Parts: sequence; C-alpha cells; structure tokens
Amino acid sequence: MNIGELTGVKLLGVLLLVAALATGGLYYTVYKSQRDQNGAAQFKLQAKLRENAELEAYRPKLADMERQLASLKQQLEIERRIVPDEKEVDNFMRIVSGEARKSGVEVRRYTSRPYVAKEFYTEVPFEVEFDGPYYSMLGFFDRLGKAERIVNVANLLVASTRKPSDAKAKHTYQYAPGESVVATCLTTTYFSHDLDPAAPASKPGPPAKK
Repeated sequence: MNIGELTGVKLLGVLLLVAALATGGLYYTVYKSQRDQNGAAQFKLQAKLRENAELEAYRPKLADMERQLASLKQQLEIERRIVPDEKEVDNFMRIVSGEARKSGVEVRRYTSRPYVAKEFYTEVPFEVEFDGPYYSMLGFFDRLGKAERIVNVANLLVASTRKPSDAKAKHTYQYAPGESVVATCLTTTYFSHDLDPAAPASKPGPPAKK
C-alpha cells in the first residue's frame, strides 16, 4: 500500500494506529518497568516508616537505658577489682605489703600454696610471715578486712619475738625494740576461672629489712 494514495481520513487512522502501537510498546517496556520500580521503592519506604515509628516509642527510654548501662559497667568494674578475672598475684602482694607498711608491720616472707579451683572462682593462698607490735598486728588485719580486694586470713599463729619458732617463723631477724610479736597466717585471694589453676604463683624472696 502506498501511503501517498491514502485519503486524509485513512492516513489519520494509520498514524493513530502507529501511535497507539508505539505507546503500547513504551508502556510495556519503559513505563511499566519504571512503575514497578516506583512501587517497590514505595513499599520499602512504607516499611521503613513503620520501623521508624516502632523505634520512636523507645526514644523516651533511651536516656534511662544509657544510665542503666553506665551503672552496670560501673558494677562490673567494681566486681573485677574485688574478684579479678586476670592473674594479678603481684598486685595482691602489693596490697598486703602496703597495708602492712601502713600498720607498722614488717612482712618477712610470702610462700605460695596450691591453688584451689571452685565452681565459679579459684582460691590463691599464700602463707605470710610478719612481725611488729601487737596492736599494729591487729590494725594490719583490720586493714586487710577493709581492703577493696577480697583477702581472707586463716591459720594464724602468734609468738613472742623471743621465740619466733612457736609461730613457725622460718628465720629469726634483728627485731626493732618496739616489736613484740611474730606471726604467720594464710592469706587467700580469689580470681575468676580465667586464671589457670595449674600455673605456678610467683614466690618473691624475703623483703629487705628497713
């Protein structure tokens, strides 16, 4: 068919048909694809808006939750100082020696004893030998009882400086004039089970006499 032979009405009809076919093609290729993408994007947007609305209900509680979290962290830090989760034998000895020095007591010896594994913790005992005035010894035990780190004292033996062997002291020292008693006791601290019970504890030599 020769387009030039078509009358005006027929030519208009052909053009309308071609336009309709072109529009249909564009609809099923470009427009429909874009509409589907827009629909998917709108669905995701609505889902995100619903999620935001649900989370918005927790906004007033956020400050309270942050305060609770800070409090829990503080409690955890305190518990770790009381019962550490790491091997801190040297620090334990520094605590005992520091409280002894403040009390006017002279620590002569630390001797490690076997660790004792319990269900939730491990006991780490040391035999401690010391000497000093009688009331200084009492003050020393009082300070250990108030220490931040848990330190238990047991198996206390006390003797006069004239006969230190009655307290199972390993050596006799040149005691100061104000010293009246020699004592040995078992001091025990505690660690969480991050500590290997089979690991040997350090054993320092007797501290030098001041």
